[in-house]
Amino acid sequence: MKDLSEHFSAVWIAFLRFALAGVLLAPFLLRGKRVDFTAGGILGLLLFAAFMFQVEALGQMSASRNAFITGLNVLIVPLLGVMAGRMPENRIIIAVLLSMAGLFAMCWDGGSWSAGDTLALAGALCFGVYVKLMEVLTRRANDMMALTAVQIITVALCAAAWIVMTEPQAIDWAGVGDRIRGNFYNLVYLGVFATAAIISLQTWGQRHASANEAAIVYAFEPGCAAIAAYFWLSETMTLRSLAGGLLLIAGMIVSQWRPTARTAPA
Repeated sequence: MKDLSEHFSAVWIAFLRFALAGVLLAPFLLRGKRVDFTAGGILGLLLFAAFMFQVEALGQMSASRNAFITGLNVLIVPLLGVMAGRMPENRIIIAVLLSMAGLFAMCWDGGSWSAGDTLALAGALCFGVYVKLMEVLTRRANDMMALTAVQIITVALCAAAWIVMTEPQAIDWAGVGDRIRGNFYNLVYLGVFATAAIISLQTWGQRHASANEAAIVYAFEPGCAAIAAYFWLSETMTLRSLAGGLLLIAGMIVSQWRPTARTAPA
C-alpha cells in the first residue's frame, strides 16, 4: 500500500484491491442469507473507513510508523469501556503507559505529531471497532464465506461511490490503466492474498477466537510491517524507534493478556 500510495489515491487503492477480491469471492453470495448480508454490510462500511484513513496516512508517513500506530487498535476496546465510566484494570493502565511511552519514543525520533499520525490513529479506532464487531457478528452468521464476500464487495462499492462523488467528471481512464499495468503485481498481491485470502481467514478465525485473543495475534503485525519495510522499501529505524515499537507491542499484548488460573492437579 505504501508503494501504491505514490501512484494512486487512497480511494483508488481501496477500490482496485477490493474489487478484485470481490470478483473472486462473488460466487459465495449465492450461499448467503439476510443475516450474512446485514453483518457483511456493517463490517464493510467500517473496513472502508479504516482503510481510507490508513492509506491516506501512508502518503504522509513511513510504512513502519504507520503500522505501529495502526496497531494501537487493540487498545480501543478496553479504552471504550473506560470512556463509558468503567474503571480500568491494572493491566489497562500499564498497557496505556507502555503505549504512550512507545509513541513518545517514535515521535521524538521521527518528528512531532503530524496529520498523518492523526489519520493513522483514526484508522486504528475503526480497526478496533471492526475487530470487536467481527467477534460478535461472525457468531451469528449463516455462511462465513458469504459474509466475507459481502463485506469485501461493500468496501469496493463504497470506494466506487466515493470516486464518482469526488473525482472530476472526466476521469483519466487511460492514465489509470497505465498505472494499473505498471503496478500489476502489487495490486494482485493486495487483491488476492492481502484481501480475499486474509479477510476470509480472519473472518473464520474470529468465529473461533475472542477479540482479545485475536488482538494479541494482530499485535505482531507492526513488527512484520517494519521488517517488510526494511527489505521492500529500504526504510530504516533507529534504536529509539525500535525501542518505541517494542514498547507499543508490549502495551498491546499487556492490554489483552488475561492469564487463566491453572487447575490443581488431581
